[in-house]
Order: sequence, then structure tokens, then C-alpha cells
Amino acid sequence: MPPEQALVEAQRLLDADRPFHAHEVLEAVWKAAPDPERELWRGLAQVAVGITHIRRGNARGADALLSRAAERLVPYEDAPPHGIDVQGVVQRARHLARHPQEGPISVRLTKPARP
Repeated sequence: MPPEQALVEAQRLLDADRPFHAHEVLEAVWKAAPDPERELWRGLAQVAVGITHIRRGNARGADALLSRAAERLVPYEDAPPHGIDVQGVVQRARHLARHPQEGPISVRLTKPARP
């Protein structure tokens, strides 16, 4: 699946409160990504797994994964590919690591399209 299509599908799954399924979509791109983008996709997949841990009541596992994901994504903040809102995802991951919440958890993977 091309990156742009994977982002749309992963976002749809996250919005539907299916973070583990979003992880699987992102993981598939991570495994097929060119070397310069591999850690980006790995970090995004880890965010989805971190949210899965929150939803399952595993705050400790969520903290570990979300914190690692944020650190993995930081190098992409200055020049994020594919319209990914790396800075926003990093901020959200760090916030969720410190403050897990119950119920559906929102996260935006891409920046809003400009009109």
C-alpha cells in the first residue's frame, strides 16, 4: 500500500477506535519503506500500539511505547514526508504517555489539507 493510502486507512482505523488494526497498516509500510523513512513508519506504528495498550489498561506499556515512538519520530520534525504531522504526533504521544485516557483516543497523523 502506498504511504498516502496507508495514512488514510490508518487514520480511518484510529478514528474508528481500532488502533491495533491501524498499527498493522503502518507496520506494513514500515517493513516496505526505504531506509530513510523506516524509523518514521516504525514510530507511527508504535504510537498505534501505545494507544492499544492504553485501551487495554496497560498504562506502563503505553508509556514505554509512546515515549519510544516520540523519540523515534523527532528526527523527522523538520522535513516530514507525506504530509505527516510529525510534530503534532510527537506532542500527542508524549501527552498520552503521561496522561493515558479512557475511551476513544484521537490522534491526527497528517496535517489538514490547505484550501
